[in-house]
Amino acid sequence: MAKQDIAIIGAGQAGAALAVRLRQLGFLGGIALFGAEQAPPYQRPPLSKKYLAGEWEQERLWLRPTDFWREQRISLHLGGAVSALDLTSRTLVCGEREHRWGKLALTTGATPRPLPDTFVDRSNVFELRNLADVQRLRPAFLPGRKLLVLGGGYIGLETAAVATQAGLSVHVVERATRVLERVACPHTSVAIRALHQRHGVSIHEGRTLRHVEGDANVTAVELDTGLRIACDLVVVGVGVVPQTALAESAGLDCDDGILVDSFGRASVPDVWAAGDCARFRLNGELTRLESVQNAIDQAEAVADDMLGQGRIYQPVPWFWSDQYDMKLQIVGLNRGYDAVVSHVSAKGASHWYFREDRLISVDALNDGRAYMVGKKLLEAGRVVSRSEVERPNFEPMQLLRGQAEGTLT
Repeated sequence: MAKQDIAIIGAGQAGAALAVRLRQLGFLGGIALFGAEQAPPYQRPPLSKKYLAGEWEQERLWLRPTDFWREQRISLHLGGAVSALDLTSRTLVCGEREHRWGKLALTTGATPRPLPDTFVDRSNVFELRNLADVQRLRPAFLPGRKLLVLGGGYIGLETAAVATQAGLSVHVVERATRVLERVACPHTSVAIRALHQRHGVSIHEGRTLRHVEGDANVTAVELDTGLRIACDLVVVGVGVVPQTALAESAGLDCDDGILVDSFGRASVPDVWAAGDCARFRLNGELTRLESVQNAIDQAEAVADDMLGQGRIYQPVPWFWSDQYDMKLQIVGLNRGYDAVVSHVSAKGASHWYFREDRLISVDALNDGRAYMVGKKLLEAGRVVSRSEVERPNFEPMQLLRGQAEGTLT
């Protein structure tokens, strides 16, 4: 690699978006994209939904047609992890080859938390982080089988929804006191729990495992209540951790992610990070965002900065989850909230989060209008107080009309 060329380690959503943006901005140097998986860059959200359900073929997951990368002169180095990174000599080792770079971006993403010891090397225990995981699970995903899901977060609940609709019997065990506890208020958790229960899923909240039965396969588990749950397969979705081992070994500053500034710059010149692996200050607090939106937007901001067109990256995060006929949309970060105001509309429901009497986040359950209004308000920096949302006959669009009348602060 010539010195002016750019290497991107991590061929997921962020890495792909960064490479594409560089070409869109007119960068003519070499771009090398390194990915540990054999597959070209692909979408991850559909893995636990459309692809697992058999509704999508593999090629539909690809972010770009396979010819695109060659046409754009973006070199894909797939199927092997980068094993060494030297920031002084500006080299990396992938497979048996050493590659030189002039600028470097780390988009290494996140990886599932380690399996509990009792589930290691069990042939019917699955994780759902990448394409290979889902390809391994799909043949076992058969009507009439009994599925145990460990973890009541997005991945676990989306998997439970797809499984139930495919005819499997499903139990979800969540260690926390409620599903989605880390990301949503009790009102949202109650609604999602009720949704799954209506579809026949058994939800066990605030529970731990006392005993696991079986040898090569897990055949049953016993909860701390003494309840025994028989199972044919187990999906573990207990969260992820950022992949920082390579960055740490190279000497980059890391703390629950690769530490970067508001331009995506790491602690060493000419090195950047973006996506699930990057941790930066957002509204004064160190933040690591696990979302497609952040992966794309932060990667594009990094590409801009690499080419001298840097801009401060201060996003209003948004997330979504599709379960059955429910679309849960979240905008903003609800951390530190001290009040929630709930509303029911003709379409669905919404929960408005406040911190020190200022709107910071909105959950919308089948209420696209509430989500859209919340997103516009937060992006515009509009100060919305709790009293505005609590007033009788509240209609979200009223807040946008107030914004149009010049009430931005």
